[in-house]
Amino acid sequence: MKIGVYVCECGINIAATVDVEKVAEYAKTLPNVAVSRFYKYMCSDPGQDLIRKDIEEQKLDRVVVASCSPRMHEPTFRKVLEDSGLNPYCLDMINIREQCSWAHEDKELATEKAKALVRGAVAKARLLESLDRAKINVIPEALVIGGGIAGIQTSLDLADGGYKVYLVEKSPSIGGRMAQLDKTFPTLDCSSCILTPKMMEVSNHPNIELLTYSEVINVDGSVGNYKVKIKKKPRYVDIDKCTGCGDCVEACRMKGRISSEFDMGMGKRSAIYMPFPQAIPLKCTIDPDHCLMLTREKCGDKPLCKEACEANAINFKQKEEEIEIDVGAIVVATGYDVKDPSTLHEYSYSRSDDVITSLEMERLISSSGPTTGEIIKPSDGEKPKSITFLLCVGSRDEKQPYCSRICCQQAIKNALLIKERNPDTHVYILYRDIRTYGFNEGYYTRAREKDVRFIEYKADKKPDVEKTNGQLKVSVYDPVLDARVNIKTDLLVLSTGVIPREDAKDLAQQLKVPLTSDGFFLEAHMKLRPVDFATDGVFLCGLAHFPKTVDESIEQALAACSRASTIISHDTVEVEGATSFLPDYNKNLCSGCEVCITVCPYKAISKNEDDEIVITQVLCKGCGVCGATCTNHAIIIRHFTDEQILSEIYAFGGK
Repeated sequence: MKIGVYVCECGINIAATVDVEKVAEYAKTLPNVAVSRFYKYMCSDPGQDLIRKDIEEQKLDRVVVASCSPRMHEPTFRKVLEDSGLNPYCLDMINIREQCSWAHEDKELATEKAKALVRGAVAKARLLESLDRAKINVIPEALVIGGGIAGIQTSLDLADGGYKVYLVEKSPSIGGRMAQLDKTFPTLDCSSCILTPKMMEVSNHPNIELLTYSEVINVDGSVGNYKVKIKKKPRYVDIDKCTGCGDCVEACRMKGRISSEFDMGMGKRSAIYMPFPQAIPLKCTIDPDHCLMLTREKCGDKPLCKEACEANAINFKQKEEEIEIDVGAIVVATGYDVKDPSTLHEYSYSRSDDVITSLEMERLISSSGPTTGEIIKPSDGEKPKSITFLLCVGSRDEKQPYCSRICCQQAIKNALLIKERNPDTHVYILYRDIRTYGFNEGYYTRAREKDVRFIEYKADKKPDVEKTNGQLKVSVYDPVLDARVNIKTDLLVLSTGVIPREDAKDLAQQLKVPLTSDGFFLEAHMKLRPVDFATDGVFLCGLAHFPKTVDESIEQALAACSRASTIISHDTVEVEGATSFLPDYNKNLCSGCEVCITVCPYKAISKNEDDEIVITQVLCKGCGVCGATCTNHAIIIRHFTDEQILSEIYAFGGK
């Protein structure tokens, strides 16, 4: 057996702390090592050519690369082996950057540790076996979860590429948060003018099947072949018959008595309703929590909505149904929620109608909102003479340490819109830091020119809010003046932070994908795979990932479409072949405890008709949990066998 060892300097990332030349020279002394080299960037084309040349000239059987994390460049070096005629699993990578160079300051000790790591990798390499990748057929269809702007854009681009797309949205209409906005930053374009045509495209596209008022409840399968179960909630309206005329809405006995979710409670709706005038699909939905027929089984003498519907579309007996679809790739674009300010008692949100959130202000400003764009005080309907925006509410603190990114921009945008409509209105923005990132500082300057007054406050000296005799007063310590400033304001707007959706955790479990510590979806690698998940065939875009602007969401949607296309554009896809049973399965090795079935997070293990344990290779990710829990050694993890791991451990402790 001939082993080649290649040590990477990684610029100064490794070489600054590890003497790579000494490590390479030491590797030459190890058994079976035929060649050992070091190079500045082993992942570069010249570095890869070094390995290819040695495999050909030195007739190498195994290759060890000591460099960065295998997460970054293991596929790169596997491809080098494959191109050179070697099985790609005859490679072992050892991490001497993150686990050695970056972890230490003493160069001598770091070099000795790197030698030990290489020694262990060479010991393991002697026992590596050739493995085969499984090939599975790919279903050329995609599922997009979430009907906001990111989900809409992804669906349209995939559909334009000729692929069948299922777009699933929990709400009765697509559009998401963007549909609630009046203008978009930084261009101040009409939000509906941008969004509505795209919504119509989705509705009319022959390759898109729109499933609104629906949610994903189960996902099985693997990359290229996912089986997804979807629950369709009853609208109690036949959408094939409904014309969207709105006669039923006008006739409803509960008209104007229910808070509108779309208007953030600033407006009212009926028990049967359409979320907003541009809704897609433009069909009615009956609210089961407020409809008298559904809660009491009686609506006066008769249900007026049903009588008003000439299309005979209303059906109170409609039931929930489940459907199952098969897709090759999945894109998560579920969006975000906003912090509930009622949990923050210091700002009087629950005690005063004139303390509102930034999204509630969006509905007040919007020409399609409950006041047709007239900015009024919710308490009495009067026009406010003074409006104050308070930034960083419920974010950038111990509980929610991250910045929500869009709050500063949204406050400045709305301040400019207020000044444009009512120049005499006094507008204040209380901030900790102004972050109009993305070359948008001009908007801050423009707001100053329009006499929008910016007052800084410190994190440990948050503004105080109180209401006396119907008048709101905000007291804030101004570090510039070194004095407390008292502002009498008619309307206080809280810029509440962006938070993950409540259902993110459930969806993550169904898709077997991770979340960040903050609860957002976590990508596979922020630089190399920014829209991929660790689970193959599942991708990510929009604010489900982390707070971002509309343009960034669209850009990421385009990226997610591109990545999903790399799967569903092929007839077959290769999957890792890292796990299997012992070659000759012996029932005597298995006690039948089924612990492996219980612990497998990917549902890859089951029993067949003969009561024998079976591993579905395309579902297996080689995590090793089954092998670790099998007390009888009936399961081995190829490429990470006990013998391979133990030889590596023993070599670490040797000389």
